[in-house]
Amino acid sequence: MNIILLSGGSGKRLWPLSNDIRSKQFIKIFKTADGYESMVQRVYRQIKEVDPAATVTIATSKTQVSSIHNQLGDSVGVCVEPCRRDTFPAIALASAYLHDVKGVAPQEPVVVCPVDPYVNNDYFEALHTLSQLAQQGAANLTLMGIEPTYPSEKYGYIIPETSDAVSKVKTFKEKPDAKTAAEYIAQGALWNGGVFAYRLGYVLDRAHELIEFDGYQDLYDKYATLRKISFDYAVVEKEPNIQVMRFAGQWKDMGTWNTLTEAMEEPGIGKAILNDSCRNVHVLNELDVPVLCMGLQDVVVSASPEGILVSDKEQSSYIKPFVDAIDQQIMFAEKSWGSFRVLDIEDESLTIKVTLNPGHSMNYHSHQRRDEVWTVISGRGRAVVDGVERPVQAGDIVRMPAGCRHTILADSELKLIEVQLGREISVQDKEKFPLEIVSHGKEKA
Repeated sequence: MNIILLSGGSGKRLWPLSNDIRSKQFIKIFKTADGYESMVQRVYRQIKEVDPAATVTIATSKTQVSSIHNQLGDSVGVCVEPCRRDTFPAIALASAYLHDVKGVAPQEPVVVCPVDPYVNNDYFEALHTLSQLAQQGAANLTLMGIEPTYPSEKYGYIIPETSDAVSKVKTFKEKPDAKTAAEYIAQGALWNGGVFAYRLGYVLDRAHELIEFDGYQDLYDKYATLRKISFDYAVVEKEPNIQVMRFAGQWKDMGTWNTLTEAMEEPGIGKAILNDSCRNVHVLNELDVPVLCMGLQDVVVSASPEGILVSDKEQSSYIKPFVDAIDQQIMFAEKSWGSFRVLDIEDESLTIKVTLNPGHSMNYHSHQRRDEVWTVISGRGRAVVDGVERPVQAGDIVRMPAGCRHTILADSELKLIEVQLGREISVQDKEKFPLEIVSHGKEKA
């Protein structure tokens, strides 16, 4: 089974745990035997449980690539969008990537779905059936229609011709108000969850009809010039040969704090204390300080280096315009090599706690307008400064004046405090180089 997972969005509705780099699908809230997993980890695990041979490709932006590799490893396929151009260009690019890079044949079926639904394994078994329907070719597009549990205003609706498990599509309806949604449901309408399947060649043909390009690389190079348009508008609503398959299992969109907390198995994650008079209260705390809640009802409390949210659960759905008005440096991010957390910001200094995963390293790079100092607080590794490699361990200090090239390689999990010193500290002040080691120093750094 070939699956394209669409991973987009800035995650502003789940501030302060999400930001422009760390979207909602990377927040670890689902309890496992070993700790917690994120939405993307949960979905990827479920796919592999149902179909171990499934080929998974995540269509995403540059800002999310590091988080994907951090949480899923390097084996998952990633199709990077150079910029945001809505779902049709994203799916066209991912389809071209499957064909040209992964060697998927045009007649093979492909399933497209969001990366962040909260579902059970029967959902992925249904995706397998969806893939088989696409392979059979009775329709050019096969959609999954979710059996609605209430008249939602958040989703578009699919009205099938019959009540059969698989039916031709009669019509589509835009997101309605609650009263109209109830009328649609009375007609047998299904939620449009953005899940569908097709033969790879079908979408490649549609893409060539709407975009002039010659293969994956050419499409990637001209991506920024493409018109922003959704897959629904560009393809689905113009396709006459289309069918829908009903799905009646659990399906939740984890798009708001209210829906996210419904999926939590415990009231608190992190240091959280709730007294006995709290009712329907959830706390997600990433700070190393306790959060105490007393006598609250229907409230979500979330604390991270980005900020603190205290909200009525229903009101939390209206968070986005307030977060849009917040202009703040990213305080936490996952990278392909580990993660960093900003500890302190001054006019001419920035202090960061860096964690490198075993066997990983930063890019070999330099800065022209700032000095840096690393203090290793745990673990072992090797620092490389201007081509000279030195072993480092807890208590060692590495100094890097502006202009020198440097990196650090983790032999075990390695934690360090990085202090940046300069009048112009900026993420743009960074130049990357291929790693070159010219000598090995034996003394401590």
